[in-house]
Parts: sequence; C-alpha cells; structure tokens
Amino acid sequence: MTTRSTRGKSSASIPSAPSGSSRKSRKDSSTTKPKTRQKAVPKLQVDDSDNSDITGGSDFEDSQALDSDNLDEDFDEKPSSNKRKRSPVKKSSTKSASPKKKLRKKSANDDESDDLADGREVVGKIVQAPTTGRVPAGQISANTLDFLRQLKKPECNDREWCAVCLLLSPSKLRQRQSYSEPVYRHAEQEWKAFIEEFTNLLVEVDTEIPPLPPKDVIYRIYRDIRFSNDKTPYKTGLSASFSRSGRKGIFAGFKPDGESLLAAGSWCPGKNELATIRSHIQRNPARLRRAITSPAFEKHFGEGKPHPKGLRRSIFGMDDELKTAPKGIDKNHPDIDLLKCRSFAVVHHFTEEQVLSPDFKEKLCRVVEIAMPFVHCLNDMMTLPVGDSDSEDDED
Repeated sequence: MTTRSTRGKSSASIPSAPSGSSRKSRKDSSTTKPKTRQKAVPKLQVDDSDNSDITGGSDFEDSQALDSDNLDEDFDEKPSSNKRKRSPVKKSSTKSASPKKKLRKKSANDDESDDLADGREVVGKIVQAPTTGRVPAGQISANTLDFLRQLKKPECNDREWCAVCLLLSPSKLRQRQSYSEPVYRHAEQEWKAFIEEFTNLLVEVDTEIPPLPPKDVIYRIYRDIRFSNDKTPYKTGLSASFSRSGRKGIFAGFKPDGESLLAAGSWCPGKNELATIRSHIQRNPARLRRAITSPAFEKHFGEGKPHPKGLRRSIFGMDDELKTAPKGIDKNHPDIDLLKCRSFAVVHHFTEEQVLSPDFKEKLCRVVEIAMPFVHCLNDMMTLPVGDSDSEDDED
C-alpha cells in the first residue's frame, strides 16, 4: 500500500491534459514553427499574386514547403549555387617582380631624386674606373695614387665605401658619396703590370732573385686587424717584396704624398738568425762595414754610423734597437753599435714626381743595385756558419 501511494503521488505530479487540448497544442506547434523559420529566411516570403505556381496547391504541399527539413535543404543549397556561379580568377601569366627587384630597377633607371619604396634610399653611386689619365703597362698613374690618398681618410677606409651595391637598408645607412670597387680593381691591375715589368729588369740586376709572377710577390691590400686596435680594413699603399727565397729581402711600397719607399735588408729576423748575424759581427764585421759605408750607399740610405740624437739613419736608430749591450757581450765592444741592432734594414724614399715618371722602374733598379752588396752580406751571415772559408774570402 505504501508503494502504490508513492507511485500515485509521483504520477500525479505530471499534469495531464484532455485529448482534445493535446491535439490542439500539437496543431499550434506545427503551424507556429514554420512561421518562425519563414521570418529567418526572407527569400521564402513570396507574393501569392505574382508567384501562383509556387503558392498554389493543397495545404499539404504548403506544409511540406514550409517544413523545417525542407527549409534546411534549401538553405544548404544556396551557398553551393553561389560557388558554381562564381567566376574563376585568372592568374597573370607573368610573375610580378619582388619589391626588392623593382626597387633596384627603379634606382638604376630613374633619377636619384625619385622616392623609393620600402624605406630605402640611394646613398651613393658607383664610381667607375677612370677613363682618363691612364698610362702604359709598367707605369704608375696619378689615378692610383689618388685612390690610395682616399684610403687615408677614415670615412673612406671602409668596406661599404668599396662595395658594389647601390642601396643600403636604413639600419645600415651611412653617409657615402661613392663606391670605389671598380677604381680599386683598375689600380690593382696597374700595379700588377708594373711589378711584372719591374721584375724583368730586377732579375738582370740581381741574379739571385727568381723571376716570380706578380701574384707571388704582391701583398694583399687587406690588413690583419685581429690583434690591432686600428680596425681599418685596408692598407693605404701597395707593396711587393723580392728575394732569392720569396718575400724577404728587397721590399717596395708605394704611397701618395712622398711616402713611397724601397727597403732592403732583414727586418726583425728570428732568434737564431739574429744570433748568427751577431756571431759573424763579433768575428769579423768588415764586410758589413764596407757595405753600409760606401759612398753610394750613404747617399741613398744615410751615413753608416749611429745618429748623435738616436734618430733613424742607415741601419741604426730603429724602434727595436737595444739601449744596452746584448746579453753576454761587453758594452765596450768596438762594434757595439752593430751588435745593438735587432733589425738590419735600410730605406730610401721617393717623391711623387719620381713615382709618376716613365723611367721609375729604372730608378728603382739603380737603388737595388746599390743595396745589393748589403743584402747579399746579410744573406750569407744568416745562412753560412761562422768561420766559413767562402765568407772569409769575400771579406779579404
């Protein structure tokens, strides 16, 4: 009995409606639902007077047309019909150039005053190799000295100044007026031609020097800045070196404003080589004395004895010269001036007019001929053992 009363109460909690009212509510729900859908889809609201074939028919057909399932099908078909009607987009046959290529094309053809896209600016122009002032092979032109003179300026001794590109991004923008890569290449070719012609004359003056090609004797223009406080990437001169073993011996360097020079000898020899030279000097310095005190040698390289004020002269007065006697040598030794030297090199300078003269190669050869006994003496001191018979014969 308790279970039945509980079930009765739970069933009574759900109100029951008469059968007639239930049918009426179902009919109302079926008629109100399409009206709501009809408002949601305006395209289905058509005029009965104009479209009689669509609205005509029985009530059953009207209810089927307004049924929710049919409305969903019609709504889904609309986008597909639109996609079919959409005309395909035709791609152009030619590819459009990138903004960077367009920018380069515009900067090459248009004036520099035209505005450039993407925030880029024309900061300079390429300076082509000079067409005037050129000289025959074997000579140095004023164009080459002018280029080296520009490298002395800090704003020009920069890789960007010698770059080939015209455009730089704003983040790397610097004030540049020209880019001189073509000018340098012209100067480099002129320098190689000069060295080739000079080598042909040099091997006739000094038979110990082999006829090497220019690429084997010319130094690069790029500086080694790894351990230097000066971070300028380029040297301010062109240089080459000649000797019987390669790049040691006669050194030729050319710079503008009278700084061109020809050096001969041994600069900063190794520890063993320096010890051998000093041993030869202690035994017999006569040959070296004769070489540095000859009238022609003193005329081009200075008097063959130390300067009273310690200035640079002949092989004396260099920065690495010792202030006192070397270890193990008496400070009162008669040849203490030679024994204090750590470098045995002499330098002769040329004016800019001499460098630009057509017979400059011959002038160089004459200086080399004067320095040749000094160079050969050092070569023998560094290679031959002390007391060698050939060395003693040369000294007599």
